[in-house]
Amino acid sequence: MSTAEPTWISSRDNPLIKDFKRLAQDSGAYRKQGRVWVEGDHLCRAALARGVAPAIAVFTESCWPGAEAYRARAPGRNIVVSDTLMAHMSGLESPAPMAFVIEMPAAPALNPDAPTVILDRVQDAGNVGSILRSAGAFGFRQVLALKGSALLWSPKVLRAGMGAHFGLDLVEGLSVPGLAALRVPLLVTSSHEGDFLHQGKLPWPCAWIMGHEGQGVGAELMARAAQAVRIAQPGGEESLNVSAAAAICLHASATARR
Repeated sequence: MSTAEPTWISSRDNPLIKDFKRLAQDSGAYRKQGRVWVEGDHLCRAALARGVAPAIAVFTESCWPGAEAYRARAPGRNIVVSDTLMAHMSGLESPAPMAFVIEMPAAPALNPDAPTVILDRVQDAGNVGSILRSAGAFGFRQVLALKGSALLWSPKVLRAGMGAHFGLDLVEGLSVPGLAALRVPLLVTSSHEGDFLHQGKLPWPCAWIMGHEGQGVGAELMARAAQAVRIAQPGGEESLNVSAAAAICLHASATARR
């Protein structure tokens, strides 16, 4: 447990406050600072549950008296700010009373044999976060994001991921040639070719490619795919949201594996 007295900060002009605001509101600030802003009780608990201790814990004045549990498990520096100052920093409409600043984890080396999800220019932060949650839930520990995808550690993706980040190996900024090291078969979904997902045989481990919301999977990756499958849509809709398709496909792989 950290026994040091907290640092109380009241000024918006404090350099730390300016840094925190950038981390909370600028999607790419973590790349410049090498730190990530994790806001709210759920995300902070998820980080601690995975053994991720914050370098700095930030609490509002109203939250600080009841924060003993966090102070016991977060041995880094504690900072206390007014509720108004937290609202100034936060990127949320309803600011949380606490946040962690964690050191940006080093990018892991690509594992050529791991069950993998590949994001091909998936740009919506909500979709990316949802796909990360599905990846974690269904045993796909490695997520590889190609250039043009939403930044994996941006505040919006972190919130949508609901803590999944801390249990995954995340590599971003890749190009298609950078996937050549993968030894697992690449799978794609198609609206007009391949076996239906519920009827075909799925390999394990594998790498599912999830494509751009409007353009789908790029032609170069489609050409590399070992298998294309279709998701049955008896209701007749033209297509599925990419995060919904990902959840269906990853679940199918997980159940076929069993």
